[in-house]
Amino acid sequence: MLLEALSSAILGLALAWGAYHRLSHRLPRRALVLATGVAGALFGAFVMNTALDAGNLLTMLVGAAIVSTASLSLLLRPAGRLHHSATA
Repeated sequence: MLLEALSSAILGLALAWGAYHRLSHRLPRRALVLATGVAGALFGAFVMNTALDAGNLLTMLVGAAIVSTASLSLLLRPAGRLHHSATA
């Protein structure tokens, strides 16, 4: 269990670091991004372990990656200015 939690936390940290490195202009502070990536990965691993009760490391890492990526995507800000229609 400890190996699975540590692996998913490292995966979430790597995903968050990659997202911040690539999209730093569209994300908030680095500490928030890294914490969100790790928390999302740990939650994803927990959900996969609870739902499937598998104990398979690969399955848990897939769930961790999915939830971590989804959590990080919620932090993204729009790239440019939003243009509103004059008729709306």
